[in-house]
Amino acid sequence: MKSSTTRISPLFLLIVGLTALGGVLATVDTELALTTGVLLLVLGGWALSLCLHEFGHAVTAYRGGDLSVRSKGYLTLDPRHYTDPVLSIVLPLVFVAIGGIPLPGGAVWINHHALRSRRTESMVSLAGPLTNLVLGMLIVAAVSVVPMAPGLAAGLSYLAFLQVIAFVLNVLPVPGLDGYGAIEPYLSGPARRFGEKARPWAPLVLFLLLLGVPVVGRLFFELAYFVFDLVGGDTNLTALGQAVFRSLFRF
Repeated sequence: MKSSTTRISPLFLLIVGLTALGGVLATVDTELALTTGVLLLVLGGWALSLCLHEFGHAVTAYRGGDLSVRSKGYLTLDPRHYTDPVLSIVLPLVFVAIGGIPLPGGAVWINHHALRSRRTESMVSLAGPLTNLVLGMLIVAAVSVVPMAPGLAAGLSYLAFLQVIAFVLNVLPVPGLDGYGAIEPYLSGPARRFGEKARPWAPLVLFLLLLGVPVVGRLFFELAYFVFDLVGGDTNLTALGQAVFRSLFRF
């Protein structure tokens, strides 16, 4: 039998089921079913991607020498193990719902002293955002190849775009984000100390700039759309999926 520290979490499987239900409802040709389906599909899919993002960090760290991630439950895909449920799951989902910029979700605490090399440390940091990119590419490929109802294709396209946004956001070399974690092992001592001090507030400043300074937000989304186009994403379907998704949040 699998150890409870590696067995897939029933909560994760429940979210898989809700996401699949959303996909089914998104194929129904009624407004209520369509909007409910896209909502479940996008929110459920995003919650799953948060878990997979953190699992990517954890499994790379485990293979790189930090065996403690197993006992911490990080290999179970259980969202409850990825720090605070509100800050790690609920708040990012709320930001997706109201703003479309997905916050970094949870975090896994890695014993960097156990990792074998600086290259391994970098790969641990990059594993999360690369997981988002791969998920986005797989979803885009599915939409392109598999015949499906327009509502389902639109919802999946929007979910794929969120994965690309998460990738672009997380690889920025800002303290507190994975992009900075990838270069941190190669920085000088003073630079690393400054990054440690900036880690708690730097992401907040970034999000304030993205949401409050139009030119910064525009440049960011232009980059995200550029990457989305590179992986073959359909911007028209994405816009439709986003419109349906946000329709439930208009008051």
